[in-house]
Order: sequence, then structure tokens, then C-alpha cells
Amino acid sequence: MSTKKIITKKSLGFFEKYLNNAAPTGYEWEGQKLWMDYVKPYVDTFITDTYGTAVGVINPDAKYRVVIEGHSDEISWYVNYITDNGLLYVIRNGGSDHQIAPSKWVNIHTKKGIVKGVFGWPAIHTRDRGKEEPPKLDNIFIDIGAKDKAEVEKMGVHVGCVITYPDEFHVLNNNKYVCRAIDNRAGGFMIAEVARLLHENKDVLPFGLYITNSVQEEIGLRGAEMITHTIKPNVAIITDVCHDTTTPMIDKKKQGHTEMGAGPVISYAPAVQNRLRERIIATAEAKKIPFQRMAASRSTGTDTDAFAYSNGGVASALISLPLRYMHTTVETVHKDDVENVIRLIYETLLTIKEGETFSYFD
Repeated sequence: MSTKKIITKKSLGFFEKYLNNAAPTGYEWEGQKLWMDYVKPYVDTFITDTYGTAVGVINPDAKYRVVIEGHSDEISWYVNYITDNGLLYVIRNGGSDHQIAPSKWVNIHTKKGIVKGVFGWPAIHTRDRGKEEPPKLDNIFIDIGAKDKAEVEKMGVHVGCVITYPDEFHVLNNNKYVCRAIDNRAGGFMIAEVARLLHENKDVLPFGLYITNSVQEEIGLRGAEMITHTIKPNVAIITDVCHDTTTPMIDKKKQGHTEMGAGPVISYAPAVQNRLRERIIATAEAKKIPFQRMAASRSTGTDTDAFAYSNGGVASALISLPLRYMHTTVETVHKDDVENVIRLIYETLLTIKEGETFSYFD
């Protein structure tokens, strides 16, 4: 397992299709259907919930339950206000970055289908260079080519329509994956690949495995908060992205040093159960999987927190994928890191025994 390539032509094709599909927070279900279709051959059954979280289950009758989890939603915008001359002002749905908006194409999702638009911006010639105004939430706007508010509404666009970027998947220099929404569809992809490996290697697990693709992480870990009470797991291994801090304008004294290509990032945080984390580190060392360390202060800011503090406390840990340019349309990760996160989750699962508590007092 330690040297064999994991990502196949078929799995990369799924990853590309899964990334290119829009699944904004609160509207994840089409992406979830793609994910479930891919995972279906590798699991025994599925659980879904009211808000769209999808869980592939192996050994559903087992009493001891282990979760591996990523989240499926991407940041987006909502139409918030339509001007009399047909321009749209927006609010965030998740942590959308106002500074990257000007001159970007957008897809506005309506009952009639996608309506195209652009984030407009005044030409450089018309601006006062002595007091340049940066893009802000109250001055960015979308133009859909409508002459007035009535035409906007005739096109099917109304307050509350969700807006995504259309930017699609590319491979950079043969080994970097670039797309919007790698945060965190990469997580859904990686846990799906763990399920595939378990199936292909005919591994028999002594516990129930819940391959969990949660919704609504970007607005406060809400999908994980809901599904953990349904699953009631004993152990949860979460995967999300973290920052590659080697690019310009990032203060390593504040953000730490983590970089893509150097391996999965293992977190230290109050929500991370220390014995489970040390199991992951021991596995990485035993299997010669490169890894990095990262410290969080009060919280991880990921679904780890939702699982850890649920159901009276669930032994939880976080394995992150280093990523450049988070919450932009050119999020970038290294293929080797993607494979090594998959490898590390897979190998760690094979060490977990039925009934393990990871208690500090055993």
C-alpha cells in the first residue's frame, strides 16, 4: 500500500465530474447523488437525512461504529437586492471572498435553469487612483444583461437565488489539481477512495464504517452536527483542507508552516482526541507516509469539532489536505498529498479494533 498509486483514471474522472458539479451550501443534493453513485459498489447501504448528508455504510449491523468524514458543500452567494436598473447585490453563503469577485463569471441558479452573469467593476480609467476603493461586500454587483428589475424577474432571477462560480477542474504541471470547491469535495473524494480500497483489497473490518459526506459545513458545521446524532459513532476521523502557508502574504508565525507536497497534516487541538491522533501518527510512521503537524487554538474550525463534542464525546481526529488559495476559484492541491491522505485514513482504519475506547484511563 505504501508505494502503489491509488488514483486511477476512473477515480480521477469521478473527481473531475464531482468538482465541476455545483453544490452550494444548502443545495448539495445533486453532488451527493454523484457521490453516492460512485460509492455504491463499495458499501452495503446508505443513510441520508433531511438536509442532504449522505452516508455509505459498511457492516451496518455492527455495534461499534467508526466514521470517516468530509463535507460536500461549497461557498457561494445569494441574490440579496435587485436595483431598478437590473443589477444584483449579494450576500455570502459561507465564506465567499469579496476581493476575488470583480470580473468573474457567475452561474445564478433559478427554477428555469442557470442564468449567466458577471461581477462588474468600474474601468481603471474611471477610478480616482489617489483613493482607490477596494472590492467590498457593499460595492460588488452582478450584471446579467438586464435593462431593469422587471427583466431580471422575467429571466427567473429573484432574491434568494444562489450563485456559484463556473470555474472547472484543471491539472497544473501534471501533479497539481486546481478547481473551485476542492474545499472540501476533495474530502468526499478521498473517503470514497478509502471505501474503494477496502472493497478491492477485500478487507474485513471488525466494526461498522460510516463513510460520511456532510452538508452545510461552510456555515457552521451544521450537517455534521445533525448526522452525528443519527450515527452515534465511537470514533470519527475527519478530513478537510488546511492552508499551504508557503505562498506570499501569509504570516507563518500566526499560521504555522504547512505546505502542499509534504504530506497530510495532522492537527493538535482540544477537540482532537490525543490517543486517536497518536494512533494516526504511529500508522504514518509505520507505513512511511509523510506527514506534517498543525496546531489549532480553541477549535479546528472543521467538522471535527461537531463530532468530538456530540453524544457525550466522540474520539475524533483531523487529517488535513494542504491547499493553496482557499475560498478562491483556483484552490490548488498536490496529487501526492491526496493519495497520502487516502492512504493514511485507510491504514489507520486497519489498526482499529472493535470496542476500543481510546480512553486515557484504560
